[in-house]
Order: sequence, then C-alpha cells, then structure tokens
Amino acid sequence: MRVADFDYSLPGELIAQQPLPERSGARLLVLEGPGPIDSSVREIGRLLRPGDLLVLNDTRVIPARLLGRKATGGRVEVLVERIEAPDTALAMVRASKSPPVGSRLHLAEALEIEVIGREGMFFRLRLLNQPDFLAALQLHGHVPLPPYIERPDSAEDQERYQTVFAARDGAVAAPTAGLHFDEELLDALRAQGVQVATVTLHVGAGTFQPVKVADTEEHQMHAEYAEVGPDTCAAIAACRARGGRVVAVGTTSMRSLESAAQGGELRPFAGETRLFITPGCRFRVVDRLLTNFHLPQSTLLMLVTAFGGYRRVMAAYEHAVGQRYRFFSYGDAMWLAPGRPDDLPPSSSAR
Repeated sequence: MRVADFDYSLPGELIAQQPLPERSGARLLVLEGPGPIDSSVREIGRLLRPGDLLVLNDTRVIPARLLGRKATGGRVEVLVERIEAPDTALAMVRASKSPPVGSRLHLAEALEIEVIGREGMFFRLRLLNQPDFLAALQLHGHVPLPPYIERPDSAEDQERYQTVFAARDGAVAAPTAGLHFDEELLDALRAQGVQVATVTLHVGAGTFQPVKVADTEEHQMHAEYAEVGPDTCAAIAACRARGGRVVAVGTTSMRSLESAAQGGELRPFAGETRLFITPGCRFRVVDRLLTNFHLPQSTLLMLVTAFGGYRRVMAAYEHAVGQRYRFFSYGDAMWLAPGRPDDLPPSSSAR
C-alpha cells in the first residue's frame, strides 16, 4: 500500500512543546462505538472494567544525547542508540561531514570517543577515557527529546520524559502513552479491579526516522530490543480466563506482545523485533490500545490504523486537528477498540 495514504495535514502549533502541568491532565479521544468521543485521561477508568489487564512498557529513557566537536573542530551531535558493551555503543552522529572510522570525537568537554565502525545509519563508538558508557551518559548526556520539540532539554524533562513506572535502562525515546499515568491514577485503577503487567521495549532512535519509500512493502523496519516475560504471559492467560481485556498502553507494548505471539500463540520472548504492523495485520493478543497521536506517514500511524481501521482512524485524526488536540510525545491520547477488518487504505492490495 502507498505510504502517502497515511498522510494528514497538521498545523505546527498543535505539536506539543511542553508537558502539561499534570500527567493525567491530557485529553483523550475515544474510538469505541459509532463515533469519536472527546474525554480525558482522568476518565479512563470509565472505559476499563474489573478484570481488564493494562500492559505497560517499563523501559527507562537514558540521557542519550551528547554534544561536542570532532577532532577537526566541527560541531557534532551524538545520539546513542544502543550500548553494546561497557565501553561501546551504536549511535547516530550528526555533523557537517560524517566522521571516518578511526577519527575521534570530543564530547561534553569530558569524553574522548573513537569511531570504530559503521553499520547502516549508525556509527560504532568506543569510549576511551572512561570505562562505562551508561555512567558517562548519566553524568554528561542530555534528555533525547524528539526532533519536533524545538527547544533544548530542561530539568523538567528529566522527570516528565520518563514514565513513573520506568525500571530498565535502554530507551532513547519515551513510550509516550505511558507518560499520562501518575501513581494516583494507577492506584485508582487497581482499586477498581484493573490489573497491571509489564513488558520491555527499548525504543530506538529509528522510531522518528521517516519512511523514505513510496510503498510499505519496500520499508525495512528498524530493530528494537523487546522482552515479554513468563509472568506477563501468565497474567494475559489469566485475564483471558476471567473474561477480561488486554489493553496495550502504547504502540511499544503492542509491538512487544504481538512480536511474542508471531508463532501463533503468546510465548515468552526476548530479543530484537522488526515487526512492522500495517493494515490487514491479524492481532493475536491486544483487545484495546491507548496511544498518543503520531506523525504523518509514520510506521506508528500505520500500526494504529491497522488496529483501529484506516478510515475510522484517519477521520479521528481530522477530528482531533479540528478540536485542537495536542500532538506527539507531550500531547494528548487516543483510546481505540478494534476496527473493521475491511477498513483498509485505498491502495491496499487486500481490498
């Protein structure tokens, strides 16, 4: 199907540049039933039932952005994608000219780094003057805000670009649907009889990369590490047995669960996933999805239309623009029930 099918017009002023004063203060567009309903995240308990299971992504965002200069003096920005060994990482490097293998970078006025290889759009970097890359990032790195947030990171971002249930270091972008939950809201949902389980998907920088092909079949999905443990598999089985619904909080939780079920049934999973979910996909695990609004022509929007129905979701996006919802990472949210399987893009070969 054509990537252009997933385009929509978004005024720039609707891209949220700051978090709201309260995590649960966001608006919530509900796609359950005949038409979109304007609600709020604080009211999500009305959509959930006792016995439902919320699945959260417990990844923790690391301060993965480093600023500095090449040995030649030119400015350079490094965004660490993945730490491969205590002193080695894969990273995106932005500079006027790509640094060659063997060159050195001087970052944060404290770190000496050697470029030791290249892997596609990523550079392999070795930290020379300290033994621990993650510790160096914790001391000298910046919060890796998405490129559409057009300001430097602040002290507030250190808390707010992180979920309250973050537990496992490794993401370079937040699982943004989870940002809407505070402890008070989670406690209220538990008291209501809603249960909670976790998965881990370390969100990579590739999540912000544009789809550069015209046809979805030509797109190569970026790899991300995902983990679905046996306790979560057991919690989902118990949820099914009691008649509850599995609610994925975010596209990252969705991809983790559906990756773990690619063999036909849900099993524990740990490893890289390149699962690319587009309209026509069969969903094996998730019954409801909570997600933010996503970029035009992005793989995340394709996933959401696959679950909620193409025409239904694109009409809801038009409604959200008209009602001036806030978009993207610090923006508002959507709740989706599954759409009709025949609600496909106009160019879909499955039509």
